Amino acid sequence: MKGMDKRGQVSVEYLLVILVLLLVLSIVTIPLISSSIDASNDVSQASDAKVATDTLANAADVVYANGPGAKRTVSFYIPQNTNITFANGVVKMNLVYSNGTTGSISSSTQFNFANNTTAVNSGWHNATVTWPLSTKFISVVIG
Repeated sequence: MKGMDKRGQVSVEYLLVILVLLLVLSIVTIPLISSSIDASNDVSQASDAKVATDTLANAADVVYANGPGAKRTVSFYIPQNTNITFANGVVKMNLVYSNGTTGSISSSTQFNFANNTTAVNSGWHNATVTWPLSTKFISVVIG
């Protein structure tokens, strides 16, 4: 019977060692996973913002190519509440990343916009890009 007690004690010690190793492993890996998820979300949001600015810039280029009186409506996704600025042939959007820093995403066009800054909420939006006959600038109205 004494041999059986020692085997049971060894089994309990192995279980405790394994438990401690799992605890240490989880303490180390959970923060790494969390920071990886944050970085992945930041990249995804920056990509969405770049697609949105490219969509608006391309629409402005098409309107410019078609001449005064042209109009184009586009749909795009905004990843977070932000401002979109149209000025000097550039569409610019600021993003706030998970670590609190701010980044700027921009796309260029061939023609100047009427200077405008529009606050937009996250989600899908439609924009009408026009070149009115009586003006020298392309205007964008986000609905």
